[in-house]
Amino acid sequence: MLGRLWSRFGILMMRLLAHLPLAWVRRLGYLLGWLLYVLVLPRRRVANINLRLCFPDWSIDQIRAVTRLTFIHFAQAWLDRGWLWHGSPELVRRRLKLSGALEELQGTAPTVIFAPHFVGLDAGWTALTQQLTRHFTTIYTDQSNKLVDAWILAGRQRFGRARLFGRIEGVKTIVAALRAGVPLYLLPDMNYGPQESIFVPFYGVAAATVPSLSRFARLARAKVVPVLTRMTAQGYEVQIMPAWADFPSADLEADTALMNLRLQTFIDAMPDQYFWVHKRFKDRPPGLPPVY
Repeated sequence: MLGRLWSRFGILMMRLLAHLPLAWVRRLGYLLGWLLYVLVLPRRRVANINLRLCFPDWSIDQIRAVTRLTFIHFAQAWLDRGWLWHGSPELVRRRLKLSGALEELQGTAPTVIFAPHFVGLDAGWTALTQQLTRHFTTIYTDQSNKLVDAWILAGRQRFGRARLFGRIEGVKTIVAALRAGVPLYLLPDMNYGPQESIFVPFYGVAAATVPSLSRFARLARAKVVPVLTRMTAQGYEVQIMPAWADFPSADLEADTALMNLRLQTFIDAMPDQYFWVHKRFKDRPPGLPPVY
C-alpha cells in the first residue's frame, strides 16, 4: 500500500514538473544527480570502474568528473520525462530538435534504428514518434511496479502509433513488423548475460554484447540507421545519421564488433551522457577475473 502511494506521488510530481521552466527542471536534476552521486555508492563504483577500463589514459580527476556528470545528466533526463510525457505537444516539439539524414526514415524500407544508451533515449524516441509520420516499434521490459509500468508505457506511446514489443513476444513478430516497413528503435549496447551475447571488444575490453543489431537487420533485410540524442540547455538534439552501407555482413561477430567500434566514436563526442552506471563488463570470458 505504501509503495503504491509513493508511486502515485512520484507520478504526480512528474506531472507538475511539466509546467516548470526547463532551466528549473534541469537545476532540480543537477541537485538530484549530486545526491545520487554521493549516496548511491555501488553504482558510482561501477561507473568509475567502467571509465577506468575504457579510458585507461584518463586521470583520477577526469574519471571522477565524468562519473559525477553522468549521475547529473541521468537525473536530469529522468526528470525531463515530466515534460516529455505530460507537457503540451507544442512545448515538446519546441524542445526536441530533429536533424540530419531525415530522408533515411522516409518511405517504407525496412529499417533498424541503432539507438545507443545515452541519457536522451526517451527524448529521441519521443521526437521520432511525434515529428515523423511513420510508425515505430521498440522492445520493452516490464517493470515490477505496475503503476510505474503503466505510466512508462503511456509515456512512450504518447505520440504516433508506437508499438512496444515485450521480450516474450519473440523475434518472429518483430521481424514481421520490420519487413512490413515499421522501423525498430533498438538498444543493443548492454550486457544481457552470456546466453544472449557474444564477446567482442568495447574500448579494447571483451564485453558480452547482444548481436541483435546484425541479426534483425539480416532477418528483415533492413538497413541500419544510427540515431543519436544529445542533451542541451534548450532540450535535446536528435541526429539521424546516414545508413551504414557495409552493414550487415555475413559475419555476426564481425558486425557486432563493428557496432561497438562505431559506438565508441559516438561516446567519445559526449562521454558524460553515456550510461556508465550499467555493469557493462559483468560477464567475462572464461578465465578472466571479475572487475566489479
